[in-house]
Amino acid sequence: MGLSVYSRALRAGIVACGLVWFGPAVAGAEAQAPSPSTPSTGLIQRLAEPFGLPASSLAAGGLRDKWLGVQRRLADEMVQIALCDGDRERCVSPAALKFLDIVDAARLHEGRARLGEVNRALNLAIRPINDLAQHGQIDVWTTPLATLALGGGDCEDYAIAKLAALRWAGIAPDDLRIVVLRDTIHGEDHAVAAVRLDGRWLTLDNRRMAMVWDADVRNFRPTFVIGEHGVMRYADSFPLLADVSGNNPVAPLVVSSLAAAADRSSERAD
Repeated sequence: MGLSVYSRALRAGIVACGLVWFGPAVAGAEAQAPSPSTPSTGLIQRLAEPFGLPASSLAAGGLRDKWLGVQRRLADEMVQIALCDGDRERCVSPAALKFLDIVDAARLHEGRARLGEVNRALNLAIRPINDLAQHGQIDVWTTPLATLALGGGDCEDYAIAKLAALRWAGIAPDDLRIVVLRDTIHGEDHAVAAVRLDGRWLTLDNRRMAMVWDADVRNFRPTFVIGEHGVMRYADSFPLLADVSGNNPVAPLVVSSLAAAADRSSERAD
């Protein structure tokens, strides 16, 4: 019996190691070099981010350092969750069991319904509270089990928990992001989870139960995006996707314009 439990836990730990998805690309993996005739490949890849805007990687900075710290703690928590998943009767973490219950409920659904289940469950499981009130300091990013154990968190804590739950529920890492937005009315920063579904990005916000397509987000300017390839900054030169007047330039139009510009640059280079 003990050996069986140990074997299940070991297998679960191995699975968890495979779920540390927000790190850099695997060392030694050689990407195919773009053909000289397709110089816009990198541009198109960057435009695959939510809101259809180009983004460039951050090599340093406070936000990157904060995310690296989250990654390390998240890796530990994923192992703990996997061990509890392998033997729930012996799990000593109520937070891990709550996390697994949320994932189990989500797995009963497919597509948008699965995303909606995670969004709804975590919005209800975590009460909104600011970092100063909860931690005595500002801008503290907590991992899913820590957030569920506390029972409260702010916007980035919701977003981190949602990405972890969705990943555990089977969503591919390349289809998951955290987007930092600037509220253009109140001058505040806000974080949401974003999930790619059928080639488009849905935003999962702790302030609402309904999920919203990125092109329909109003009065927010995307500033940073965090995902499988690390932290990236959105280009500052692009206008708001939606301003207070209700104007809403559609992201695909931006994509088309940039792709056309890249093609023109290629022609001049030739």
